[in-house]
Amino acid sequence: MSDIKNIDQKATFEKIREDLLRPIKTRYWGYNAWIVGLIVFIVIAFWAYSIQLNKGLVVTGMRDYVSWGLYIASFIFFVAVALVGMLISAVVGLLGQKWIIPVGRIAEMIALAFVMMAGIVIVVDMGRPDRLLNVFLHFRFQSPIFWDVTVVTTYVVISFLLLFLPLLPDLGIMRNHLKGDVPKWKWNLYNILSLGWVGTPNQYKILHKTIRVLLILIVPVALSIHTVTSWLSALTLRSGWDSTIFGPYYVTGAFVAGSGAVLVAMYFIRRGYSLQEYITEYHFDKMGKLMVLTALVYLYFNLNEFLVPAFKMKTADSHHIHTLFTGSYATMFWLTQTFGLILPIILGLFKKMRKPFPMMLIGVSLVVGAFFKRVIIVVPTLIHAYLPMQNIPKEFHEYNPTGIEITITLGVIAIAVLIVSILAKLFPVIPIWEVAHEKGVDIEKDL
Repeated sequence: MSDIKNIDQKATFEKIREDLLRPIKTRYWGYNAWIVGLIVFIVIAFWAYSIQLNKGLVVTGMRDYVSWGLYIASFIFFVAVALVGMLISAVVGLLGQKWIIPVGRIAEMIALAFVMMAGIVIVVDMGRPDRLLNVFLHFRFQSPIFWDVTVVTTYVVISFLLLFLPLLPDLGIMRNHLKGDVPKWKWNLYNILSLGWVGTPNQYKILHKTIRVLLILIVPVALSIHTVTSWLSALTLRSGWDSTIFGPYYVTGAFVAGSGAVLVAMYFIRRGYSLQEYITEYHFDKMGKLMVLTALVYLYFNLNEFLVPAFKMKTADSHHIHTLFTGSYATMFWLTQTFGLILPIILGLFKKMRKPFPMMLIGVSLVVGAFFKRVIIVVPTLIHAYLPMQNIPKEFHEYNPTGIEITITLGVIAIAVLIVSILAKLFPVIPIWEVAHEKGVDIEKDL
């Protein structure tokens, strides 16, 4: 009887291994076309950036009053999406929810890619990027910008470790089973990155302890990164930013944006790599419920953001609110609130909508809404300055991003998507060893 069980376990592990390594060994023409398309667009964005670098930020729509535009809105958006790694792996994972096993690595890939681009887009926003080193050489502790740089850098390091360390057992498996099935350079990469992993009980014990420490550590770091980002606005007296709730408001909004990004990635990875057996409707149902929970909390903070100043209606607040509700940004505001928050909550309450395809569409709506929500946070406040806007050109009274500005912004987003796409093809998007352990399969002998 024992021998039969061992045979069944071996067969089960072989199936798990082959299913999850198939995307790495198989060539997909659609994937290649996708990568080429992203690279072409990124090259165009680099061309646009070269023009900006040569002529300065005057080629953008930013001017003296609206000095923050799409770039800073993108920075806040990237940081927001990156927090999904903490939400899935740390918060949900530390609560002992095993359903996140097929989803956790996808979330970590997204987190690493987007937090890296958060740093890049700040450089893009600089008129003199050659002076970037001065941020580190001549910083002031009083400056929230220095705090932001510190927590972003720390989050990048921890996100990398949370992606790399759980990969070690899988890298050992790939080293042992992919020789001859993948190009030599790729096998050499797996061999080097595996760090001599052999899968002893002691190694697993150290790995589990290390990962748990990182999961606990990333919670305050992740909360700090978006709280500090909110302070870049909230520590001023500008109407629309002068708020005590901006810290939790940014964090809950980040959870919503990140959940949307994970839902989109889950759908296309599941479909493109034929992983329906591992990323099931059950996982979309769970992610849908998590999305609704975070969105409801975010809705509460949205009500606070506008209800309190609308009740007081101070002069500056009045101008700001009328701009959002009935003025030049009303269309963007109401579309964002409707399709980026209210409709996803309503649809997510119904079990029939918590299926793969509807959840993907809801995820797209959340991500697009999250981006334009950041534009609404950044731009309208700058338009309503406290000092009179006199004797200046008419275009200084408004903000209209230029084609170059839009191209560069989309190019940075394309780089983040490219990183996720490459990582998802280079490494197993679902942890082989965790899936096997969850099914009660012993993989130590295989290593």
